[in-house]
Amino acid sequence: MAGPSQKWNSENMTMPSELPGTGLDMGRLEAWLGTHLAGFHPPFVLSKFPGGQSNPTYLIDAASGKYVLRRKPFGDLLPSAHAVDREFRLISALSPAGFRTAKPLAFCEDPTVIGSLFYVMSYLDGRTFWDGALPQLNRVDRSDVYFALVDTLADLHGLDPVAVGLSDYGKPGNYFERQVGLWTRQYRASQTDQIDSVENLMEWLPRTVPPQTRTSIVHGDYRIDNVVFASDRTQVLGVLDWELSTLGDPLADFTYFAMSWIQAYEGKAGLQGLDLPALGIPSIDAMIERYCVRTGRDGLPDLDWYFAYNLFRITAILQGVKKRALQGNASSADAADMAGRIVPFAERAWQFARKSQKT
Repeated sequence: MAGPSQKWNSENMTMPSELPGTGLDMGRLEAWLGTHLAGFHPPFVLSKFPGGQSNPTYLIDAASGKYVLRRKPFGDLLPSAHAVDREFRLISALSPAGFRTAKPLAFCEDPTVIGSLFYVMSYLDGRTFWDGALPQLNRVDRSDVYFALVDTLADLHGLDPVAVGLSDYGKPGNYFERQVGLWTRQYRASQTDQIDSVENLMEWLPRTVPPQTRTSIVHGDYRIDNVVFASDRTQVLGVLDWELSTLGDPLADFTYFAMSWIQAYEGKAGLQGLDLPALGIPSIDAMIERYCVRTGRDGLPDLDWYFAYNLFRITAILQGVKKRALQGNASSADAADMAGRIVPFAERAWQFARKSQKT
């Protein structure tokens, strides 16, 4: 996991009564941790991890070790959003099943402790890659990282939700049909402008939903920077940020992950424009083939509809970020920049939609 963006007084481990800028009561938090987190011993330092627009995440660096705390954002939230209780339930099911994720340690149902529900999980001592080009690795390791990513995703989709106690983790019926409706509602709830391409998508997507042939646990935000790798190997230690997880169509995860290959390289997950063979990064066709082999598929349908949907979903998420920023509740200083991407994402989504209609 990437290092924290801020610490205070870590040399002598003294602690203020309130974490500046958050309203978190350190005394109440310490008391709760001492009662509910096995083996916890103060003193501790709390620091926020950088980035992220969803659930604020903090490193607890205590005398007894390191832990990670994840809570709901501050301020008024959209219905059903930021359900940290669902996240905790999920990792509580996945961890004992052997899937690579952080271990669940404690859950707090009392919002008065720090102002919202929160949970504590184990700290994964590894590295997170933010730049999809993986400039710090050699060609062989780059290939291994990407194959490890797709293998891990395939392993998630291979888990039996019933066997791990998650049979009721999602609603029945077509996943994409539900998701189109959900993100349409979320967009409307946070809408601030009239954007023609978004209006076109909200009319076209529900009319053209593809059939669903499989149901699995889906992560909902599977990309390279949500996976922690070992510090000295290309082994996956754990998958993070399960806020959008549910039961649904596994193609939602795979096609969202595959969008890295159709998004421009900007020093983040996007790979388009890079010389992938020279870098040792597998092509999208190679990733599709490996995913299909590992999941027992003969192939995948045309991806244009799925790219249009995923870009629409990102548009809706960014719109929520913009609305929270206007209200002063966004959890990252990058909120304004992300809000500026709403129209470009929506227009790209509509381009894929029109392309899908021609196939």
